[in-house]
Amino acid sequence: MSDHMWRAVDDYFTQTLVKPDATLTSALARNAAAGLPPIDVAANQGKLLYLLARMMNASRILEIGTLGGYSTLWLAQALPENGKIVTLEFSPQHAQVARENFAAAGVAEKIELLVGPALESLPGLQGPFDMIFIDADKRNNPHYLRWALKLARVGSVIIGDNVVRNGRIVDSQSPDENVQGLRQYLRDVGGSPHLTATALQTVGSKGWDGLQLAIVESLPD
Repeated sequence: MSDHMWRAVDDYFTQTLVKPDATLTSALARNAAAGLPPIDVAANQGKLLYLLARMMNASRILEIGTLGGYSTLWLAQALPENGKIVTLEFSPQHAQVARENFAAAGVAEKIELLVGPALESLPGLQGPFDMIFIDADKRNNPHYLRWALKLARVGSVIIGDNVVRNGRIVDSQSPDENVQGLRQYLRDVGGSPHLTATALQTVGSKGWDGLQLAIVESLPD
């Protein structure tokens, strides 16, 4: 099957199952106008994040990698009235666009956006978080995983995005540091006595990629 068909199926699912949302559509338009890379999750993937957060009654969510805040907005919709998202973004430009999106959507009070390298922000956070979504620079995923476990509770869910990378994840000799970071991350997830995990391939409007999901069974000493 072609990329065209993958996109057509995603469009069908979105039109059939994902209700139009003006704030989300406006956020994508604002991201594009600001020149942000078009690497936001697809609408049906955003809805999946929303559903996962709802299913686990998440009230505190950590997102590593904000971009323009499109996935953050999906997660914010899943929160209870007193819920909170902490989202970490390296780029001040991206963070400014995200803030505009949060304000336009009326959810800014639910979101704490920290700007700078995530590995500098993470030590200052107070857990536990019910759900942790890792979607930043993949070379640092092993470090993000260690912090996720420190900031989790038993029963927390850890989700890693973009773990297939058009199939390059199976190339042990890849010179791409993001591929190697993801390979180490997946080894760490699979080898951790504290996690039960799986990963799924996806095809769609974002090409050939996938998600890793894990539940925290116990906490490190």
